[in-house]
Amino acid sequence: MLKKSLIALAAGLALSTGALAQDKIDIVFIGKNTGNPYFDSLTKGFVEACQKIACNFEFVAPATAEATSQIPFIEAQIQRGVDVIAISPNSPDALNQVFDAARAKGIIVMTVNGDITGNESHRDLTILPTDFTKVGADQIEMVGSLIGYEGEIAILSATTEAPDQNFWIKGMNEAIKDPKYAKMKLVATVYGDDQPEKSTSEMEALLANYPDLKGVIAPTTVGVAAAAQVVQSRGVAEQVNVTGLGLPSEMRDFVKDGTVKAFQLWSPYNEGWLAAHLAVDLKAGKAKNEVGSTFEVPDLGTITINEGNSINTQSSLTTFTAENIDQFDF
Repeated sequence: MLKKSLIALAAGLALSTGALAQDKIDIVFIGKNTGNPYFDSLTKGFVEACQKIACNFEFVAPATAEATSQIPFIEAQIQRGVDVIAISPNSPDALNQVFDAARAKGIIVMTVNGDITGNESHRDLTILPTDFTKVGADQIEMVGSLIGYEGEIAILSATTEAPDQNFWIKGMNEAIKDPKYAKMKLVATVYGDDQPEKSTSEMEALLANYPDLKGVIAPTTVGVAAAAQVVQSRGVAEQVNVTGLGLPSEMRDFVKDGTVKAFQLWSPYNEGWLAAHLAVDLKAGKAKNEVGSTFEVPDLGTITINEGNSINTQSSLTTFTAENIDQFDF
């Protein structure tokens, strides 16, 4: 009798465990491309959140960051029937149809670390690292402060289709019109496609084509590291100031040896951490995807959903210099 009771108890525990496992939601994050270390920290945020709350997580990404390269990955997740697709989009408009197909199946589509600017109605919400409307102006001010607000500057971006990059570049072009920057001239905008080799080639070409170049803004972690490497190897750090958006772990040596004086970024980890918590709360009915609504995220506090169903994980960019870079490990 006791044996039968134990068997029944074990069976009950198994069913209970299975039910709990089924309660976990499936989240897939689709990055821009493989081999991009930026997404390591962002993915870690998802992973560590899902170790604490009810979610299963997977990261996938195409080999290249072309406009349509993410479509087969989204289609595969629709076929699987996942609960949430989080994605850093490679295009502002190429994904509209496949996003609509995912949402028609009840899948939450959240853009992370970038949005489909102008096509926001095709996703449910966006999680941005900071207020993107300020990034362009902040980057112009950063390079201006490094070159004494005088001289030629250039931009080394990711791909021509990258919506976040294009939004920031538009902001840079507007900001540089300020009389404060009257003695600065933007001479070129080039694209390294978020590939180290191409970014290196584009930086080499900038130095060759513009011998009086004083500053380079690379608002991409791959690009800014490649630009710094070129300046370091050429020994021209006193002439050409490299700045942009970079990872402390990749830029630390360049800052320590004086190749780069300052650069900026935010916490990619916090984006993944926040996205996972919000996804679970939305599915559980604990949070509402409505403008003005709030929800709580451990370690981040109260988060508000802003206009356009957008969320900022921090209010402003963090500037990294030799004085503070050792405080950051991502």
